[in-house]
Amino acid sequence: MSGFFARRAPNRPGLAMFLHAGDPPLPVLADLLRMLDDCRVDCLELAVPFPDSVTDGPVNRRSARRALAQGTGLTEVLDFLAGIRPHLRHLRIALLADWSHTVRPLTVPGFVRRVADSGADGLLVHGLPPRLRAGCREAVRTAGLPMVTTCYATSAAEVKAEAAEHASAYLYLVAHYGRSGGALTTGRPELAAAVAELRRATTAPIAVGFGVRSRAEIDLLYDLGADAAVVGSAGVARIERALAEHTDVTDAFHEFVRTLVPYPPNRAGDPPHDCPTS
Repeated sequence: MSGFFARRAPNRPGLAMFLHAGDPPLPVLADLLRMLDDCRVDCLELAVPFPDSVTDGPVNRRSARRALAQGTGLTEVLDFLAGIRPHLRHLRIALLADWSHTVRPLTVPGFVRRVADSGADGLLVHGLPPRLRAGCREAVRTAGLPMVTTCYATSAAEVKAEAAEHASAYLYLVAHYGRSGGALTTGRPELAAAVAELRRATTAPIAVGFGVRSRAEIDLLYDLGADAAVVGSAGVARIERALAEHTDVTDAFHEFVRTLVPYPPNRAGDPPHDCPTS
């Protein structure tokens, strides 16, 4: 049982965030993850950095370049995970790795085993060729590592069915085609219909992302039936700004997170948590 979004407060949306390992540098990232854990953010999609992602806009591409310039590769990321994961009480980590840049040079079973041994809670393989999906899924099952699957709101029915069948961590529903960093443009009826279609086919949590940047949009997605929302470029942009201005990255990211968390600090009836108020 992966438990993604299982610890969220009742009748509240879950929250996942996206970052590249190495942006900010790993020692700073460790502090940032402890802050996310204190604030009861449910999930971090942590990417092993890779260049020139076709699905990323300029903000995330610059982030990947900064991380790669730090010398952050798979070994560094897995060592980082092994060190930080035992200290996290609430936050779950889904590792995102690109097939061509990170996985392809290795054997799939060997790669998956290394990820599982690091303590990652789940795995999302970006750009995995369709002909290799069955073998990757078998390696993931053998390693006991929950898998994140993806599809678009406008994907064909058979694509959605495959994603629903094999999601064991959660299903990431990408709200629209294009590159990350844009606005949430898909209409409410279309998103609601896609979530309902997937809900009939899977018991895994459904998280919707691409263009989510505010608490209002997170609440909207929850009202449309999603279990959680994924916030990516909007948070990465806060890190980029803090690095450029030489201000405290964790403090800057914390200010942003406090606008997104499903409940404000000390709200009556919510579970206790330690997210600092200043």
